[in-house]
Formats: sequence, C-alpha cells, structure tokens
Amino acid sequence: MKRQELIRHVESHGCRLLREGGKHRVYFNPTNNQTTAIPRHREINGFLAGKICRDLGISEP
Repeated sequence: MKRQELIRHVESHGCRLLREGGKHRVYFNPTNNQTTAIPRHREINGFLAGKICRDLGISEP
C-alpha cells in the first residue's frame, strides 16, 4: 500500500496530523485519544498498515 493511500484513509476517519518528525508523521484520533506514527516510506506493507489502523482504533483499509 502506498503511504498516501494510508494517509487518506486515516484522515477520512477523522484522524489529524499531530506533528511531523524526521522519519515519521504522528497522527492522533480525537474520538478515542489514540496516537500512532506513520513512517515516511513510499510503500507500507499490509501488516504495518493494519497495525497503524488498529492503533488509531479505525477500520483497516
């Protein structure tokens, strides 16, 4: 999965960009106060994409 697709999916579920670091972006879900980091890699494998969604408490893509 491409990083941009995952970011669009996360943002469509109401998550917001909290801050940007050198190697990651940190997203925050205001409905349940959960955060997670999304790496800046071009491709993100399915297992990691699923973990990111589970960490934020949203459905997997």
